[in-house]
Amino acid sequence: MFADLLLVVLAAFGAGLVDAMVGGGGLIQLPALLTAYPSTPPAVLLGTNKFASIFGTGSAVLRFVRGTRGARGVRIPWKMLLPLLPVVFLGALGGAGVATLVPPDVFRPLVPVMLALVLIYMLWHKDLGTRHTPLAVTRRQTVAAAALLGGVGFYDGFFGPGAGSFFMFLLIRLYGFDFLHSVASARVLNVATNAGALVWFGSRLELLWLVAILMAIANVSGAVVGTGLALKHGSGFVRRIFVGVVVALIARTAWQAYFTA
Repeated sequence: MFADLLLVVLAAFGAGLVDAMVGGGGLIQLPALLTAYPSTPPAVLLGTNKFASIFGTGSAVLRFVRGTRGARGVRIPWKMLLPLLPVVFLGALGGAGVATLVPPDVFRPLVPVMLALVLIYMLWHKDLGTRHTPLAVTRRQTVAAAALLGGVGFYDGFFGPGAGSFFMFLLIRLYGFDFLHSVASARVLNVATNAGALVWFGSRLELLWLVAILMAIANVSGAVVGTGLALKHGSGFVRRIFVGVVVALIARTAWQAYFTA
C-alpha cells in the first residue's frame, strides 16, 4: 500500500514538472495510477488523475504570471483565451462522459501518429515558436481554432496524455506564439479541461481522495520547479524539452497502441 502510494506521489511530482514546461505529464501520472491500482475502474483513476492535475496546472499559471526572483513573468493573452475556456471545458466534460461508456483504447492507435506529425512539422519549420509574433486572426479562423482546441479538450477529458503538447502546437501554429507564451497559455486551457473532466468524474464516481490530495501536493511542487526552469531559460529551452518529450510520448504511446495486448 505504502509503496503504491509512494509510486504515484513521485510520478505526480515528475508529471507536474514536465507538464508545467511542455505538457505530457499525464503520460507519467496516469500509467503510475494504473500500475499501482490495477483493480480500480479506469474512470475512477482518470478522475483521480484530473483532481491532482488541476492543482498543478493552476499553480503553473500563477507562477507564469507572477514570475520568479530571477525571471519576469509571462503576459498571458486573456482576451484571446477567455472565449476559448468554455469551449475546451465543454469538450472535456463531453470527453469524460464518453470515457465512462467507451474504453479509451479507441484513441490509442491515433495518438502516436498525430504526435509524430506534430514533431515532423516542428522539426521542418525550425524557427516556429522561437519568436513571439501574435497573429491577427479573422472570425472564421477563430471559429476553426476553437473547433480544433475544443477537439483537444474532448480528447483530454476522454483520455488525456499529450493534450498539453497538442494545445501548445496549435497556439504556436494558429496564433504565432513562441514556446514560452504557448506553454503558459496551454496551462490556462488545461485548467479548464481538467475542471470539465473533474466535474463529470467527481460528481458520478467515488475518487481515491487521499491519493488524489497527496498527488495534488506533489503535482504543485513539480509545477513550481518546472515553471521556474521555463521562465529562467526561455523559449529555446522549452522548444528543446518539447521535442524531447514529444519523442518520448511517441515511443510510449506507440508501444501501448501497437505492441501490448
